[in-house]
Amino acid sequence: MKKRVMIFDDDEAILEVLQLVLSNAGYEIEVSNTSNDVLADVSAFQPDIILMDHHIPAIGGIEATRLLREHGDFGRIPVLYVSASNNIEKYKETSGADDYIKKPFDIDHLEAKIANYLTT
Repeated sequence: MKKRVMIFDDDEAILEVLQLVLSNAGYEIEVSNTSNDVLADVSAFQPDIILMDHHIPAIGGIEATRLLREHGDFGRIPVLYVSASNNIEKYKETSGADDYIKKPFDIDHLEAKIANYLTT
């Protein structure tokens, strides 16, 4: 069974690139350009890992990640923050995310991080 990656990002170009690259790598992908329904979206898709942008519309990446961490069923899902912010490490710590990737990112580095979390 394919591993599932859920991506929350409002940048359409980033979403297109990630969908293409990660689909070609064998992952099943679901995307959302808002964090408004993060719990419902995650519940419906049941991802193995989540890529979360900091500046996602609605409640934002920090609050969305906190909600996931507080929800018993979703607290175990690795969350990787993906952002261009210079404060990304601080945001990762504040939100409870597992790791981060700074935009612009190297595709091979991103794929390696995802694979690492999905094999542990």
